[in-house]
Amino acid sequence: MSLNPSFLVLIGLAIFILIVFVKTIRIVPQTEAFIIERLGKYQSTLEAGFHILIPFVDKLAYEHTLKEQAVHVPPQTCITCDNISVEMDGILYLQVVDPRKASYGIDNYRFASIQLAQTTMRSVIGRLELDKTFEERDSINIAVVDAVDKASEPWGVKVTRYEVRNIEPPTSIKDAMEKQMRAEREKRAMIAESEGEKQAKINRAEGDKQELIARSEGEKQKRINEAEGRAAEIERVAIATAKGISQIAQSINQKGGIQAVNLRVAEQYLSEFGKLAETNNTMIIPSNLSDVAGMVATASSVIKRTQIKS
Repeated sequence: MSLNPSFLVLIGLAIFILIVFVKTIRIVPQTEAFIIERLGKYQSTLEAGFHILIPFVDKLAYEHTLKEQAVHVPPQTCITCDNISVEMDGILYLQVVDPRKASYGIDNYRFASIQLAQTTMRSVIGRLELDKTFEERDSINIAVVDAVDKASEPWGVKVTRYEVRNIEPPTSIKDAMEKQMRAEREKRAMIAESEGEKQAKINRAEGDKQELIARSEGEKQKRINEAEGRAAEIERVAIATAKGISQIAQSINQKGGIQAVNLRVAEQYLSEFGKLAETNNTMIIPSNLSDVAGMVATASSVIKRTQIKS
């Protein structure tokens, strides 16, 4: 079965129209930009949306993403100003702001940005000592951003930031740094321990001081209380004695008081003399021991003279 030549022509024409339609229609995704060349020359920049091109005349030359890109800067060896080799890498964040310049300003803006970041990083590290490289991360990042951003402006690329990811010194230097850090930690631990012991001794001394003060205050108050008690006791005894003497004086002045006093004196005389005889083997006996009445008379005369004076 042979095909009709006209049918073959129609099939060829349909295929041609389909190819023309495919080359004519362009749909640009969001956050992307297409560079169109017409007969080998820049024609336009297509932004997100639907576009129609001239078939066989207009050509899609470049495609760019307008998103911020994170580009890894490979590790490289840098030498510090104190001649220590360190291996460093980082992350460079950049964004295409002018797709036309990014297409025609440089062949490969990503590669160029990486090389410039590495060169700048070597230059910055060469001005720092090893210890400072760990402390000056922010200054290193700022220096790399400034250098790459200025150089990439003609490329239509904006460098937003740079972050140092790893700083790897040689193994011998790492061992020395670890020993230094360990010694520093031990030093801080010893200082902290001594400070703790010092504070503990101060606290104990302060506690002992407060205890002694409290004890002395208690002893002082005790003595004051005892003195006040003795004073009150003496005062009460004196008052009681005065009352007793007053009552005795009143009793003496009453009828029969002198006789009672004489009798009491005689009893006390005999009682004390009897005790003296019990406690001593040898004693001196008065010559007038039998004259008890004389003793009583003497005591009575003393009492009378006291009454007359009062």
